[in-house]
Amino acid sequence: MRVVLAEDLFLLRQGLIQLLDAYGFETVAAVDNGPDLLEAAARHRPDILIVDVRLPPTFTTEGLKAALQARREIPKLPILVLSQHVEQMYARELLADGTGGIGYLLKDSVFDNEQFIDAIRRVAAGGTAMDPAVVSQLMVSHARDQPLGALTARERNVLELMAEGCSNTAIAQRLFITEGAAAKHISNIFVKLQLPPDSDSNRRVLAVLAYLNA
Repeated sequence: MRVVLAEDLFLLRQGLIQLLDAYGFETVAAVDNGPDLLEAAARHRPDILIVDVRLPPTFTTEGLKAALQARREIPKLPILVLSQHVEQMYARELLADGTGGIGYLLKDSVFDNEQFIDAIRRVAAGGTAMDPAVVSQLMVSHARDQPLGALTARERNVLELMAEGCSNTAIAQRLFITEGAAAKHISNIFVKLQLPPDSDSNRRVLAVLAYLNA
């Protein structure tokens, strides 16, 4: 899997390159600013971008803006944001096209290699990988949204875990319910969000995006 990495801190950038290499990824470009990220994405057409939000020169939202521009130029380009900050407006814009292949992890919440690598693989495959803190911030204003307002409290809990990228088994374990109950909740969510019959993986992505981007 070919990766373009954008991270301004030298030691972290080099550490990520070594970690990716250890798990069989190929870092085709590692840059420290937005313009170089755009150039690398256009030249290499990678399988995924891994992007810090804040890059030179202003260290505000250059990385996320560049990622959004890259996705406009390369539709459905998978993007995993890795940051210390939640930028709600740009995170919503990143989710806006509804095609999946999006992740947003907070650096302080990545505790082991497997967690990070699993997120990369899920996003590259068209899924989602959202940090719980990011999900919580994006959901704050959605309590009254329709048809989201039709979801029960338990269904909202299930959908939040789906946004994090949890499988049915993981959802059941986190909520102390059976896998059958988790599957039933997910089925109800699909119906209430009026998602057409499709593969479960596609509908999971659509459900998550409908929830976070409403």
